[in-house]
Amino acid sequence: MANSNTGKWVSRVGSSGGGKAYRRSRPVNYYGIVAVIVILGLSSVVYARYAYQHPHKAVVVQPAIGTKWFVSLATEVCGEAQPFFTSDPTYVGGNIVEANNVLQVDPTVKSEAGKNATLAKFASEFAGLSISPTKLALPNSVGVATKATTYTNGETCPSTSKYKGEKGVVKIAYWKNLAQNTPTITTNAASVHFNQAMRVTLAFDPVGVTPVAPTSSTVATMVGYETNPPSSTTTTTAVTTTSIVKKVTITTSTTPATSTTTTKPKTTTTTSATTTTTGG
Repeated sequence: MANSNTGKWVSRVGSSGGGKAYRRSRPVNYYGIVAVIVILGLSSVVYARYAYQHPHKAVVVQPAIGTKWFVSLATEVCGEAQPFFTSDPTYVGGNIVEANNVLQVDPTVKSEAGKNATLAKFASEFAGLSISPTKLALPNSVGVATKATTYTNGETCPSTSKYKGEKGVVKIAYWKNLAQNTPTITTNAASVHFNQAMRVTLAFDPVGVTPVAPTSSTVATMVGYETNPPSSTTTTTAVTTTSIVKKVTITTSTTPATSTTTTKPKTTTTTSATTTTTGG
């Protein structure tokens, strides 16, 4: 038998045969092991019961499909504010440009929702808009980016701009909420995840220049949309208009039917007059 303490302990147990002598000399280790087993068993039962009564809920990253958020937008080139984006009536998706340069983030598919709700996703869906760390292409009024509306790092600002003669670079400034005063500046559109009441400015400015936030008018429109979403208003109007058209159509169809009924008495009257003449 081994000479270790464990070996001696096992040897004593074997030689005693579990009799009274062994029970009197039973080591403390035995009771400790039994206690641990009992505690572990009870703990597993308690945990299993708790887990059954409180099932784990998966964390949903917002905005989820069906969520409506609103974001203020602005574009700036060499310190000069650029025209507002023009809404595309043919666009079908969850990143809708509304009036006054407000973006409605309303995911309709998984690729627009949750962690995918980014500025990069919006740019990929909006006609004529392109953002990269080195180039900013802005669409004109018909949704097309031209040479005059495309800016590449290192280009010189025009003489008519605030920073004439200086070289510009692409940058994105964003304020996560209305309480944030100093913007976060980046060149990676994919890292700009949309939040409710967020403000975003796409800019081509000299190094060291902080882009200006969206106008107070745009922000006011965004805040107003939170209580009165534009899509809800548009939908209600469309339904009302359709109902009115249907009523007018029904009334028009009824009128000829009434005229036809009226014609029959006229025919009878004519026949009566003919009979009277023949009698004379």
